[in-house]
Amino acid sequence: MDKQTVVVLFGGRSSEHSISSATAGGVLAAIDRERYAVIPVGITRDGAFVLEQDEPARFALDAAKMPEVVDNGTRVRWPEPDGDRMLRVAAPDGSTTDLGEVDVVLPLLHGLHGEDGAIQGFFDVLEVPYAGGGILDSAVCLDKHFTKLALSAAGIAVAPGITVRRHAWEADPENIRAEVRELGPVVFVKPATAGSSVGVSRVEDGERLDEAFRIAFAEDDKVLVETRIAGREIEVGVLAGRDGGRARASLPGEVVLTSRSFYDFEGKYLGGEGVEIVCPADVDDDLIARLQDAAVRAFEAVDGRGLARVDFFVTADGELIVNELNTMPGFTPFSMFPKCWIASGLTYSDLITELIETALCP
Repeated sequence: MDKQTVVVLFGGRSSEHSISSATAGGVLAAIDRERYAVIPVGITRDGAFVLEQDEPARFALDAAKMPEVVDNGTRVRWPEPDGDRMLRVAAPDGSTTDLGEVDVVLPLLHGLHGEDGAIQGFFDVLEVPYAGGGILDSAVCLDKHFTKLALSAAGIAVAPGITVRRHAWEADPENIRAEVRELGPVVFVKPATAGSSVGVSRVEDGERLDEAFRIAFAEDDKVLVETRIAGREIEVGVLAGRDGGRARASLPGEVVLTSRSFYDFEGKYLGGEGVEIVCPADVDDDLIARLQDAAVRAFEAVDGRGLARVDFFVTADGELIVNELNTMPGFTPFSMFPKCWIASGLTYSDLITELIETALCP
């Protein structure tokens, strides 16, 4: 059969550029080449679309040298609406080459300009099919403030907290400090629209609170301060339903902190000690069913499309509290989302195929 052409899109302008590039390395290595013709397109940190090399090893995640998309002088030319689906590339000398007609784009982008609905709107305007979240669920889930509003409106429990805008902090920091004290002795300060634990700080008894705000405001003008929830950190993968069916939830996985104070960037991606990823999580059948049902309800509450990872705190008395939804979760072979689905019976390659086919035949 004729192969379908998949554009694997990665990199981007956000602080999660390297994580996106590492995700692309995993996907490029595992995508079914018998079924798909692959065109790797990178977005530089300055926002240029370039034709990348189809070499997965170039994008391995390494603490000594984080992978990134480098401007090689090429420029990808996307199809025009109502025209053909031909993707083209302009070389540095100005000559243009046809790369193939695009069937679907697989955006492996994290953070602003990639996971916030911006790139999804771009492809909607171009009338180019794409996998993953749509405009609405991407925008809502990237902004943790609006995620909490949507979940609360659906009767789903979220962590108590406050939203602090930069102008309010600069105008009356003492009042903000008093509000934070009301949340308890341990809080987490996090940018509203950053992911991968970028800009997140743990604050105990108000110590270094100002520094935590400085770090968070470097990422966003809107910051959440949330009460620490004592409980297990359990995560569930969700895939959109097929043929009008309801979304599907994976077996849960657990983040076990052995010595690290929270699941930070180093623990997630750089092999930092003190964190174990256990998948499937050691939970009974009743809790599995509750977690899967809550994950699907959370996905539906934000009008989920494509996929999401739903992150929970499970308290000692069994309460389920949703921490956040991630519409393009870490997707390396070692990330929680693929691990949850592998434990549920899908291979990594099959999971990639499922995302693509859901976009092509929803």
